[in-house]
Amino acid sequence: MSTPVTPDMQGNELQKALEQQRPLFRRAFLFSFVASLLVLAPTIYMFEVYDRVVNSRNYTTLLMLTLLILFAIAVMEALEWIRSEILRDIGDRFELTLMPRVYRAIFHMNLHRPGSASVQPIQDLRAIRDFLPSPAVAALPEVPVAIVFLILLFLLSPMLGWLGLGGALLQTILTYSNERRTQPPLSMANRLAVAGQQQADAMMRHAEVVRAMGMRPALHQRWMMLQDKMLIQQALASDRAGLFQSLSKMVQTTLSSALLGLAAYLVLENALWGGPAMLIMGSVLGGRILAPLTQAIAQWRTVVNVRESWKRLSQMLQQVPDVPVGMKLPAPKGHLSVEALVATAPGAQNQILRGVQFALRPGEVLAVVGPSASGKTTLARLLVGVWPPLAGKVRLDGADVFTWHKQDLGPHIGYLPQGVELLDGTIAENIARFGEMRSKAVEEAAKAVGLHEWIVSLPEGYDTRLGADGARLSGGQRQRVGLARALYGNPTFVVLDEPNSSLDEVGEHALVQAIAAYRAQGTCFVLITHRTNVLSVCTHMLVLRDGMQQAFGPRDEVLAALNKAAAAQGVKA
Repeated sequence: MSTPVTPDMQGNELQKALEQQRPLFRRAFLFSFVASLLVLAPTIYMFEVYDRVVNSRNYTTLLMLTLLILFAIAVMEALEWIRSEILRDIGDRFELTLMPRVYRAIFHMNLHRPGSASVQPIQDLRAIRDFLPSPAVAALPEVPVAIVFLILLFLLSPMLGWLGLGGALLQTILTYSNERRTQPPLSMANRLAVAGQQQADAMMRHAEVVRAMGMRPALHQRWMMLQDKMLIQQALASDRAGLFQSLSKMVQTTLSSALLGLAAYLVLENALWGGPAMLIMGSVLGGRILAPLTQAIAQWRTVVNVRESWKRLSQMLQQVPDVPVGMKLPAPKGHLSVEALVATAPGAQNQILRGVQFALRPGEVLAVVGPSASGKTTLARLLVGVWPPLAGKVRLDGADVFTWHKQDLGPHIGYLPQGVELLDGTIAENIARFGEMRSKAVEEAAKAVGLHEWIVSLPEGYDTRLGADGARLSGGQRQRVGLARALYGNPTFVVLDEPNSSLDEVGEHALVQAIAAYRAQGTCFVLITHRTNVLSVCTHMLVLRDGMQQAFGPRDEVLAALNKAAAAQGVKA
């Protein structure tokens, strides 16, 4: 069995994904370091032309120097291009490493806490990917080069060095101040943008209800309020960032001029190493010293946005630890055991089920009945391992259903939720659960629920696309496709939540026949229903009331007990 994944291990997933790319980072750093040093090539070329060519008036010298500078520039640009490609490759590898994990985390968050997650984590992951080859990251390898240039300034003259160091410190202060002033409004704008996107998604998902009940103006107004607040925060952050960017450019320009003036003074005092030839070098070096910090300020909005994305993504991955794949278990035969089950909705405190326990054997059919809000749908979710129990266990052939890896267990289980959920794809793909297409098994499942004749009458037959959530089907057709999907592949255990709620008399008769046929093959069924027509095919009954088990046993015995209790209450009344 695999090693369990602890929350502490999960907390560093993003960092570990970046550390895997450390060799590529080293390569990009090396190329960037050399390319940054080659930035001085044009300045050196200028000095050489003034010194050697003008004085010697030698065409060969000019030609050779020109060829050398062209070669240096070509190497510099090639290294810059290679570095950008390496950083882009790092971003792509980072996304490919984490995308399956993020996808699983989103799925599990929505599964255990419906509506708690959206596609925002995927957008956050892509924001980090796009940031890695950005100018902000490319500026980081230039910091050591800036230190080299500062040392060169000190070698030219300590006074130039101290002036350059002062400019760098002032630029650092501006960078820190920019962070303190722009980060709060940018973070707030990001949170408002996420909230607005989630509200818009929810409104689109429920467009039918929103339109029918005239809710669109009120919801649109709420969305516009979020947008207005977001724009105000973005404008505030942009104004502050623009101010610091202007100050940063002013410091860079001022420092270059100050270094040039100070170098000229030192030449007059015969205190500049290299003499007048180094007059321009001080100004050039000063500009390169401040380049990384200036670049960082210019890209600071991107840095803050990515930092927020990193924080949100890291928190989500910590909240949803990855589920380790356990040892592969043999296919179940359909022995169901429910042991002292206590359950709440994920994230809630109030108990929905308390002390439910029963057992079924292969080929037995249980009808779960009870008034609304008695916990029937919660029981269905626990039986198929969608929700974890607070206490107790649901076991299939002795194994815990919740911890059983669903990729292994899923083909042996059939499940029809109360709200039939179909995906955008063909009828055949939905029935086959979007897995390996076995045409014979698809047709058998469709025939079992009386759907085959209708499907083959369609122009495209089983290849007919259903649209999102089966929007092109009626309620009864949607439910029959969902039933066929639940019965696909002859599962050994099937849970159906209100399977006949949208069926007509013909459809209900087909459902009863299908349950009888699969029961004869040894399939264990649990039916949650308010309608009594399917009781004829049931062998057992479970009565729930207020989350507690009122009765369980063979169908006829439970019905007799219920009738006796009802008669006693009638006499008493």
